[in-house]
Amino acid sequence: MHCSSASSCLVSLTKVLTSYVSQGLHDRALALFRHMHSSLALSLDPFVFSSVLKSCAAISRPQLGISIHAHVVKSSIVSNHFVACCLVKMYGKCVSVSAARLLFDEITKRNAFVWNTMISLYSHSNRVDDALQLFEVMDVAPDVSTFNSIIAGLSLCNEGSAKAIRFHWRMRQLGLKPDLITLLALLPACVDMAALSLIKEIQGYGIRNHIDPHHQLRSGLVEAYGRCGCLGYALAIFNGTKERDVVAWSSLISAYAINGEARAALEIFAQMEQASVQPDGITFLGVLKACSHAGLADEALGFFARMKKLYGLEASSDHYSCLVDVLSRSGRLYEAYEILKDMPVKVTAKAWGALLGACRTYGEVELGEIAGKALSEVEPSNCANYVLLARIYSSMGMYEEAQRLRSEMKEKGVKADSGSSWVV
Repeated sequence: MHCSSASSCLVSLTKVLTSYVSQGLHDRALALFRHMHSSLALSLDPFVFSSVLKSCAAISRPQLGISIHAHVVKSSIVSNHFVACCLVKMYGKCVSVSAARLLFDEITKRNAFVWNTMISLYSHSNRVDDALQLFEVMDVAPDVSTFNSIIAGLSLCNEGSAKAIRFHWRMRQLGLKPDLITLLALLPACVDMAALSLIKEIQGYGIRNHIDPHHQLRSGLVEAYGRCGCLGYALAIFNGTKERDVVAWSSLISAYAINGEARAALEIFAQMEQASVQPDGITFLGVLKACSHAGLADEALGFFARMKKLYGLEASSDHYSCLVDVLSRSGRLYEAYEILKDMPVKVTAKAWGALLGACRTYGEVELGEIAGKALSEVEPSNCANYVLLARIYSSMGMYEEAQRLRSEMKEKGVKADSGSSWVV
């Protein structure tokens, strides 16, 4: 590249670097950074370092990130808020959240962006209590992003849904207006509590504040109404959506699938294909769940094959679990077992559990023992798996085997839940 001066060359290369980062071309960004760092006579500015730190975090390059950290400390630009944010995020993504916290504590002047970065790392690492503790000691005013991170974290925690909704009202009391991210973070909490009235409030707020047209919110509302059993509302929102992307179609398919409307879900999938919208793995997960709920084993096998052959999608453990489930429900236990044996991905407890449950239904002891043994290895402390296998033994009059399994539980220190029966 021919530049009239080192300064203009730096400006040009910085623009290219920024473009690479924004497009997700992180390897190119890092290669360009190395060239800039080694060949330019001028010192690189904070903007360059913050950009390249984003790439380090995105593709996990901790060694380079640590080297940049040392360089910015020597260059006395570590106090720059953009650089500080990116450093904290890089450590959290590439090293550990604890390492990010150590760096955070060393930063003397922290604005809301720096605080939000650390709080977000805690929230996305299932350490919401730490995020809340940090929130309470903020020495700057929190903003909407601060609340969004914690609301999202609480929504995904066990028994955190009510706390997420209360925390949202705390935000409103400070005069802060929820944005799209806030609404999307609140929806899982509303679904978990089956709070239909709150979902309607979110929809109304979105309409009044011109957030409603956004396709992410509309897809989220379709899913939320569907999970609450309100298929009419879900369909109305979908029909009123102009940009029906793969997320919108998948949300509607899932809504009908989880409510036992298998044929309707499969018809929606056919309409999606006719609309030339490319399905993804989540779409097929909804389709396979629909087949599972209705016991459509042959259809499930057909869709599973189409997913891989026609659309080139790799099946995940969840897809295989659905396939095992529908075959097991249909009494095709040995077909299900063959799929489990040949799975190229890790077999989950859900898949083995589906087979074990079906073995009890159909009185299949041999496969039940295989599934029970596999489950004891995957979930050694889950008493339900032992109890289910013991019930298979008992139903077949094999009481000595059931007693042996109970003794095995005692040896392993596994305790049965209160109310569990070894006989029925």
